[in-house]
Amino acid sequence: MTNKINNIAVLTSGGDAPGMNAAIRAVVRACAYYNLDCTGVYRGYQGLIEGDFEKLNARSVRNVINRGGTFLKSTRSLDFKTKEGRAKAYENLQKNGVDALIVIGGDGTFTGALYFSQEFNIPVVGIPATIDNDISGTDYTLGYDTALNTVVEAIDKIRDTASSHNRLFLVEVMGRDAGDIALNSGIGAGAEEILIPEEDEGVQRMMDSLEKSKKSGKTSSIIVVAEGEKSGKNIFQLAEFISQTHAEYDIRVSVLGHIQRGGSPSCFDRVLASKLGVGAVEALTDGKSNVMIGIHHQKVVHVSLERAIKEDRELDKELRRVANITSV
Repeated sequence: MTNKINNIAVLTSGGDAPGMNAAIRAVVRACAYYNLDCTGVYRGYQGLIEGDFEKLNARSVRNVINRGGTFLKSTRSLDFKTKEGRAKAYENLQKNGVDALIVIGGDGTFTGALYFSQEFNIPVVGIPATIDNDISGTDYTLGYDTALNTVVEAIDKIRDTASSHNRLFLVEVMGRDAGDIALNSGIGAGAEEILIPEEDEGVQRMMDSLEKSKKSGKTSSIIVVAEGEKSGKNIFQLAEFISQTHAEYDIRVSVLGHIQRGGSPSCFDRVLASKLGVGAVEALTDGKSNVMIGIHHQKVVHVSLERAIKEDRELDKELRRVANITSV
């Protein structure tokens, strides 16, 4: 352990994700284990600028591992995008004797952390937390597994209604730039078709799928649509488009929205958060900086923040193949 790291600050930023509280807990308790001080920063980077700090100890994080959201709160800070804002944030860290910073969030959070570290030479480590699972260098991000389970449970209930009334349901899930939630939940819930941002031919394939369903005698269908799919139509326009050629369907739209971000984290996300939180503290005590703590083949790995931010995750083509086969 290096001697210069005595006080580690931790914050959450960007959209909340199930497992953030579990990650904070792991960071705080790892600090306690290694006899380090831990400072919680409320409201993300804005709290960093305004000095909204609190000393945390092992008892400060009791009974939070099962809670969704983040008790440290989260916000998107425009002030932190300015040099003046970041300078104020660094001044507050110095005043509070903070030697290093752990940030929990997605690519926007990591971008801010990278600028901050480079400007003020303060060690920074990131923990990936976003339900979209769209961070490069890690197999999974915090909140993704919980969001998948939430979506599948919702679609299972929607299917009960669809089959009872011979309805076609379009179900919109989160995923502005990545289709991981749509693709995996669509397979898990037995969707007839899945539209994702990584592909442009989704609408034509959807229409072909509906034709096949009609010929095979299907009387109800579920189509999962990622919010960022590339048809150029929103989900209500897609429903209208389908109704013009498939009048036999009673079409309904369900937008799952922010229920995907809430709820108690799954066991997988709690364990993942614990691994990543401990890994983040240990990376700092080992003298590392500007890295994200990820998971690859069940092993904790260190990935440069720059790679995590700039590299795009590739679509799992095998999953798409499986989806095509199982939706006949």
